[in-house]
Amino acid sequence: MSAFTLAVRDSHTMLRRNLLHAWRYPSASLNLLLTPIMMLLLFVYIFGDVMSAGIGGGADRSEYIAYIVPGILMMTIGSTVIGAAVYISMDMNEGLIARFRTMPVYRGSVIIGHVVGSVLQSLISVVLVGAVGVAIGFRSTDATVLEWLAAFGLIALFALALTWIAVGMGMASPNPEAASNMAMPLILLPLISSAFIPADTMPGWFQPIAEYQPFTPAIETLRGLLLSTPIGNNGWLTLAWCVGLTALGYTWSTAQFNRDAK
Repeated sequence: MSAFTLAVRDSHTMLRRNLLHAWRYPSASLNLLLTPIMMLLLFVYIFGDVMSAGIGGGADRSEYIAYIVPGILMMTIGSTVIGAAVYISMDMNEGLIARFRTMPVYRGSVIIGHVVGSVLQSLISVVLVGAVGVAIGFRSTDATVLEWLAAFGLIALFALALTWIAVGMGMASPNPEAASNMAMPLILLPLISSAFIPADTMPGWFQPIAEYQPFTPAIETLRGLLLSTPIGNNGWLTLAWCVGLTALGYTWSTAQFNRDAK
């Protein structure tokens, strides 16, 4: 059996372990999933009439639903990947990763299992939140099949990038509680992006904070794909953010893993 085949086999085993853990103990995943759903319902049904004025053009609640759902979908990714930081920190503190190092398994399979498992959970969470959005009135009638596939690819790529960052946070944290706190910006950043109102309607001093962060270009790109709004340079900016965050998270995670192995 080749080294590549062994790596794939061991990574699949670790992935299966993580998915079974999430299936048997769903409370943490449900708690992370409830955050974007509650935000969606809150901003649509409580603040919808007021917030719709922020997108201009005399928009009503139905138009605000179309505006906010892409932002909530990206927020769902940030919320879900926090679980990856917590779970890998738990494995570190409970000695499971140290035990895996003593076994004849591919070294990187532990991290790969967490990363792939988190991306799959993010995609499932996005589908569930998207279903809630459809139930309350979100429609994407102008998007072509190619644009839907591109939107799905964008969500998967963004989930991969944030997961690697979350894994690095988890491995750098002394305990799961600290890992959860360190990963909180992944939920907070969407709140100061263009998820709820356009960035150009914010105060001048605050606009750079909203514009020059990874969530805003990703949200605008997803809006463009689903609602046929102008994407501009946001597509390239999103791709650059995803590649940069993935490289940073991968380097950080592997450095922590190799350091702890010494």
